[in-house]
Amino acid sequence: MTHEERRKNTRVLFHTTASVCFGGEVCEQLTIRNLSLKGMYIDGITNHSAGERCEIQLFLSGAGSELKLSMKGEVVRVDVGGMVVHFNELDIDTFFHLKNIIYYNAADPDKLVDDLLVATSPDGSFVE
Repeated sequence: MTHEERRKNTRVLFHTTASVCFGGEVCEQLTIRNLSLKGMYIDGITNHSAGERCEIQLFLSGAGSELKLSMKGEVVRVDVGGMVVHFNELDIDTFFHLKNIIYYNAADPDKLVDDLLVATSPDGSFVE
Protein backbone atom coordinates (compact mmCIF):
# COMPACT_ATOMS: atom_id res chain seq x y z
CA MET A 1 0.00 0.00 0.00
CA THR A 2 1.52 3.34 -0.99
CA HIS A 3 1.54 6.46 1.15
CA GLU A 4 -1.17 7.96 -1.07
CA GLU A 5 -3.50 5.00 -0.53
CA ARG A 6 -3.25 5.21 3.30
CA ARG A 7 -4.57 8.76 3.39
CA LYS A 8 -7.90 8.99 5.16
CA ASN A 9 -8.90 12.47 4.01
CA THR A 10 -9.41 13.95 0.57
CA ARG A 11 -6.37 16.06 -0.36
CA VAL A 12 -6.40 18.60 -3.15
CA LEU A 13 -3.63 20.37 -4.97
CA PHE A 14 -4.09 23.92 -3.81
CA HIS A 15 -1.37 26.50 -4.22
CA THR A 16 -1.50 29.49 -1.95
CA THR A 17 0.69 31.08 0.71
CA ALA A 18 0.78 30.81 4.46
CA SER A 19 2.51 32.21 7.48
CA VAL A 20 3.51 29.77 10.23
CA CYS A 21 4.56 30.78 13.73
CA PHE A 22 6.63 28.42 15.91
CA GLY A 23 6.72 30.16 19.28
CA GLY A 24 8.48 33.42 18.49
CA GLU A 25 9.76 32.42 15.03
CA VAL A 26 7.52 33.48 12.15
CA CYS A 27 7.99 31.97 8.70
CA GLU A 28 6.19 34.02 6.06
CA GLN A 29 5.26 33.64 2.39
CA LEU A 30 5.41 29.83 2.56
CA THR A 31 3.98 27.89 -0.37
CA ILE A 32 1.23 25.35 0.29
CA ARG A 33 1.37 22.27 -1.95
CA ASN A 34 -1.79 20.48 -0.89
CA LEU A 35 -4.60 20.82 1.58
CA SER A 36 -7.14 18.64 3.38
CA LEU A 37 -9.68 19.17 6.14
CA LYS A 38 -7.11 17.93 8.64
CA GLY A 39 -3.81 19.36 7.41
CA MET A 40 -1.51 20.62 4.68
CA TYR A 41 1.90 20.16 3.10
CA ILE A 42 4.16 23.22 3.25
CA ASP A 43 6.97 23.44 0.71
CA GLY A 44 10.50 24.46 1.59
CA ILE A 45 10.45 24.49 5.37
CA THR A 46 12.53 21.65 6.79
CA ASN A 47 14.18 23.02 9.92
CA HIS A 48 11.47 21.89 12.36
CA SER A 49 10.64 18.53 13.94
CA ALA A 50 7.62 16.29 14.26
CA GLY A 51 5.66 17.20 17.38
CA GLU A 52 6.32 20.94 17.21
CA ARG A 53 3.20 23.03 17.61
CA CYS A 54 2.50 26.03 15.43
CA GLU A 55 -0.04 28.68 14.50
CA ILE A 56 -0.95 28.97 10.83
CA GLN A 57 -2.44 31.73 8.75
CA LEU A 58 -3.53 30.66 5.27
CA PHE A 59 -4.02 33.49 2.77
CA LEU A 60 -6.71 33.29 0.09
CA SER A 61 -6.85 36.04 -2.51
CA GLY A 62 -9.73 36.93 -4.78
CA ALA A 63 -10.33 39.55 -7.42
CA GLY A 64 -10.93 42.32 -4.91
CA SER A 65 -10.38 40.82 -1.51
CA GLU A 66 -8.11 38.72 0.66
CA LEU A 67 -9.21 36.21 3.27
CA LYS A 68 -7.02 34.94 6.10
CA LEU A 69 -7.82 31.58 7.71
CA SER A 70 -6.26 30.93 11.11
CA MET A 71 -5.67 27.58 12.76
CA LYS A 72 -3.35 25.80 15.17
CA GLY A 73 -1.47 22.68 14.25
CA GLU A 74 1.34 20.26 14.86
CA VAL A 75 4.15 19.10 12.59
CA VAL A 76 3.65 15.40 11.85
CA ARG A 77 6.33 14.80 9.20
CA VAL A 78 9.36 16.59 7.74
CA ASP A 79 11.05 15.45 4.53
CA VAL A 80 13.57 16.96 2.09
CA GLY A 81 10.89 19.06 0.36
CA GLY A 82 8.95 20.44 3.29
CA MET A 83 6.67 19.41 6.13
CA VAL A 84 3.19 18.18 6.88
CA VAL A 85 1.13 19.97 9.51
CA HIS A 86 -1.95 18.41 11.11
CA PHE A 87 -4.65 20.90 12.14
CA ASN A 88 -5.71 20.41 15.73
CA GLU A 89 -7.66 23.61 16.32
CA LEU A 90 -9.72 25.74 13.95
CA ASP A 91 -12.89 27.75 14.22
CA ILE A 92 -16.13 26.90 12.45
CA ASP A 93 -15.70 29.61 9.77
CA THR A 94 -12.25 28.29 8.86
CA PHE A 95 -13.63 24.74 8.73
CA PHE A 96 -16.37 25.77 6.28
CA HIS A 97 -13.91 27.66 4.06
CA LEU A 98 -11.59 24.61 3.99
CA LYS A 99 -14.53 22.33 3.21
CA ASN A 100 -15.53 24.50 0.25
CA ILE A 101 -11.96 24.75 -1.08
CA ILE A 102 -11.59 20.99 -0.97
CA TYR A 103 -15.06 20.29 -2.38
CA TYR A 104 -14.59 22.55 -5.40
CA ASN A 105 -11.05 21.30 -6.10
CA ALA A 106 -11.55 17.58 -5.48
CA ALA A 107 -11.50 15.05 -8.30
CA ASP A 108 -14.29 13.19 -6.48
CA PRO A 109 -16.34 15.65 -4.37
CA ASP A 110 -18.57 12.79 -3.14
CA LYS A 111 -15.53 11.36 -1.30
CA LEU A 112 -15.49 14.56 0.76
CA VAL A 113 -19.00 13.77 1.98
CA ASP A 114 -17.66 10.44 3.27
CA ASP A 115 -14.77 12.25 4.97
CA LEU A 116 -17.21 14.60 6.70
CA LEU A 117 -19.36 11.73 7.94
CA VAL A 118 -16.29 10.05 9.44
CA ALA A 119 -15.13 13.34 10.99
CA THR A 120 -18.40 14.06 12.81
CA SER A 121 -19.56 12.57 16.05
CA PRO A 122 -23.10 11.23 16.63
CA ASP A 123 -24.17 14.61 18.01
CA GLY A 124 -23.06 16.28 14.74
CA SER A 125 -20.02 18.14 16.06
CA PHE A 126 -16.69 18.05 14.26
CA VAL A 127 -14.08 15.90 16.01
CA GLU A 128 -10.43 14.97 15.44
